[in-house]
Amino acid sequence: MREIDKATTDEIRAIVYDYFSEECDTPRADLSDATDIVADLEGDSLMLLALLDIFRKKYGLTIELKTLGKHLMRRPANTIGQVVELTVALVRFGNDIVDQEL
Repeated sequence: MREIDKATTDEIRAIVYDYFSEECDTPRADLSDATDIVADLEGDSLMLLALLDIFRKKYGLTIELKTLGKHLMRRPANTIGQVVELTVALVRFGNDIVDQEL
């Protein structure tokens, strides 16, 4: 488990917001934690995989896709806020995320 401070959480949030703003051609100011990725931005699940790859490289994550899939079955990430929470948890817990009650 890796300790996550406020600066890291803020950095993760900024990367997630910038990513969806750029990929969905939507001004960042129009996004919020409640923005639904599919319904509001016409995004898809492949976007989450691409975003995960960014965080894998940045934080040296070795999270397996099946582990992520198991977690998402229990706790879907449909909004930008949920993706931020998921990403913070992935950076913090790595593959142990499936054992966490988030």
